[in-house]
Amino acid sequence: MLPPVPDPSERVDRISGADLRYWVYRDDLAANGDARTVLMVHGLRGTHNGLELIAAALPRRRVVIPDLPGFGDSGPMSRRHDAEGYAHAMIELIERLGGRNRPVVLLGHSFGSVVAARVASTAPELLHRLVLLNPIATLPLRGPRVVLAGLTSAYYALGKVFPPRMGRSWLSSKWFVLAASRAMTRTKDKQVRRFIDDSHLRYFSRFHSPVVLGETFRSSVNSTVADYARSLTVPTLVIAGETDELAPLAGQYELAARLADVELVVIPEVGHLVHYETPTVAADEIERFLAAS
Repeated sequence: MLPPVPDPSERVDRISGADLRYWVYRDDLAANGDARTVLMVHGLRGTHNGLELIAAALPRRRVVIPDLPGFGDSGPMSRRHDAEGYAHAMIELIERLGGRNRPVVLLGHSFGSVVAARVASTAPELLHRLVLLNPIATLPLRGPRVVLAGLTSAYYALGKVFPPRMGRSWLSSKWFVLAASRAMTRTKDKQVRRFIDDSHLRYFSRFHSPVVLGETFRSSVNSTVADYARSLTVPTLVIAGETDELAPLAGQYELAARLADVELVVIPEVGHLVHYETPTVAADEIERFLAAS
């Protein structure tokens, strides 16, 4: 049973040249000194909607989830749409949220984990804790699915070469979206599978342009959390999926071994969509990790 999502308040700020939209869940908890803000960063082609189930399962926390610039309802940035550019935008947002006075908990899923790691390595003073959900620890173009990764790269490259309208149509193909969705899904629950497919069909193609998507994709296959491992000193929780093929478990163990202050949790029988398939389990681990601090 998926947890009900609380009604958030929607906000917009001018950040890194973008009209960045973000959603605040349980804003009333901001007055509570113990309710530290949790800022969540979605992955490639995601929007804030994908992380709402984890937000719903954290009833004691004020949660903020933006649409990254160039995706969802947020406009594009005046800088490159890569891990560095997104990290710069998230640092600006954290400062707007009062992170200089009260550091936040930063959570990143998939490519969002790379963005979060860069934030943590660049501005650790803004963070209380770091949570990496299905983090990208190894380069996909060098992993066991190198052939599939190569085909995916070619798919995105064509999307940029085509004229804009044709490129958008190509990159928004229903069949590609469903294939990607089902490749990442492990649950046998038909209702959950249908929910995941419907969510991806609704939100996966909400990107500003093929150019923006192409920039982000290139960064997603050329950067990992491991790039920042030596400079990550913030206490970190890594939540991995046992059968995650995009972020293989072996890489998660290698990453955890390189971090200074880390706890690794492996959720069995789940792949790259922990936030959809087991949001309550993930939220319970997050709450336990934060309560212990």
